Amino acid sequence: MRDAKPNNEKKPTKTTAAERPAGFRRADAPRIPGASVHTSLASEIGLRIVRGDYPPGTILPNEAKWSETFDVSRSAVREAIKMLMAKSLLASRPKIGSWVEPKERWNLLDRDVLSWYATSPDREVFLKTVQEFRHIIEPEATAFAAMRRTDEQMAEISQACREMGEATNLQERTRADTRFHLAILRASGNDLLVPLGVLIESAFDHLFTYTTRELDNLQHAQKLHEAIERNIRLQRPDAARSAVRKLLANTDDVIQSR
Repeated sequence: MRDAKPNNEKKPTKTTAAERPAGFRRADAPRIPGASVHTSLASEIGLRIVRGDYPPGTILPNEAKWSETFDVSRSAVREAIKMLMAKSLLASRPKIGSWVEPKERWNLLDRDVLSWYATSPDREVFLKTVQEFRHIIEPEATAFAAMRRTDEQMAEISQACREMGEATNLQERTRADTRFHLAILRASGNDLLVPLGVLIESAFDHLFTYTTRELDNLQHAQKLHEAIERNIRLQRPDAARSAVRKLLANTDDVIQSR
């Protein structure tokens, strides 16, 4: 008779979020996409804040609750909260926790915050706000570009305008359109205007998705862009300023017609 083998099997134990292998998640946990868990978590929480799920002044759930809700480690939660604090969406104190800051403190020039803002239920309000901002900034920036642009900067503006007209799909056109306006900001010669390009870029990404312009309107918009390019090239600041205002008025009409 053989000796009985010792039973080395261990009873299964419950693992915590921190102990689970990478890629493991509860079946009922909300999906957190992306390669970086804490970045994806910050994006999910940030979107909920900006769209109004957690109004300013709201005390957010603690680390343990977030960890349970999204099936992630507490360290990932801490890093996500730090990211949102850096964007001025949140503030935190010991024994109190994290709370949502007033909207006027949010860093709306942050690319992520803009993206969350643009996809919130108030997207139309966001686009109108961006348009107002463009009315304030772009006419004068373009006039300065007409006075100060270098040959290299003019070549960049002209190429982007040409690529807009040659684009075979809306995505290509949007990218060229964005390059066109960013090149004008750089050509203005004012270093403070360049960071505002983040706002312009984010606005365009969502503006064209929202408006889905018809072909005839795209052709009209192309002519308006060509007028801007021409007046910058000919160094006519007043005419360039006027051309930008016509383009912005056209975009205003498109938004209002939706």
